Amino acid sequence: MSGAWTAIVLAGQRPGENDFAEAHGTRWKALIPVGGEPMLGRVVRVLLDAAPIGRIVILAQDPQSLMTGALGWMVAEPRIATAVSGDGISRSIAAIAGSAAAPFPLLLATADHALLTGEMVEAFLDGAGETDAAVALVERSIVEAAYPETRRTWLRFSDGDYSGANLFALRTAKARKGLEMWAEVERDRKKALRLLMSFGPLLALRALTRTISLDRALAIAGRRAGFAVRAVRLAFAEAAIDVDKPADLALAERILAARTRSAVEGGGAQRGGAA
Repeated sequence: MSGAWTAIVLAGQRPGENDFAEAHGTRWKALIPVGGEPMLGRVVRVLLDAAPIGRIVILAQDPQSLMTGALGWMVAEPRIATAVSGDGISRSIAAIAGSAAAPFPLLLATADHALLTGEMVEAFLDGAGETDAAVALVERSIVEAAYPETRRTWLRFSDGDYSGANLFALRTAKARKGLEMWAEVERDRKKALRLLMSFGPLLALRALTRTISLDRALAIAGRRAGFAVRAVRLAFAEAAIDVDKPADLALAERILAARTRSAVEGGGAQRGGAA
């Protein structure tokens, strides 16, 4: 349904990201310019133009400080609201999920997804279907075929290696259980094995030994946690590239420059054909 989704844009700052931001002349990572525009602005513009998105919530430690200067236009946009993040991303999302400001269904996106496009958003939400929750991923071969120089974190399963695409769908209130799981990992990333064990030793062993497929692992984990979760495989290599470090920023700049050249050349060809 057009306009049915609320997009929560995660624009907060983790410890250690200050240096990256300050190296590019800003206090906040979300405001690092890519292609001449702050990353947050790029993401928000894409979401405003995406047909499924009805409203946007900027979630950050100090969201008002992000909506100044080049992004001052956001203040007057009636479809944009803000929320202050607290202790942990998952708890901050849980605090507003299902509220009047952020009703279900929810799309979670990140401010550092500078290469996000409307096609990615619509493909993901179409793929999410009627499940309680969904996560976007890109298969390793797709990413490395397009950008062999990029370095991503790969989730390894029997049917392939995948990188997260920084898009999550929480379609129903049952998906809150996924936020609780996320909170456990946030508190201590070394507890990831303990989290797997909570679904049973067999599932943990199969995940560690790569003898279970991505879909099967999610189906079992979701069923035992009390909600249905689906992996949505995206065909866009760029969906797996967020801007976390200088190498990512340089790659994103090159990709955006290539998009601009392609758009200009395509427009020129169309004008030439019409003449």
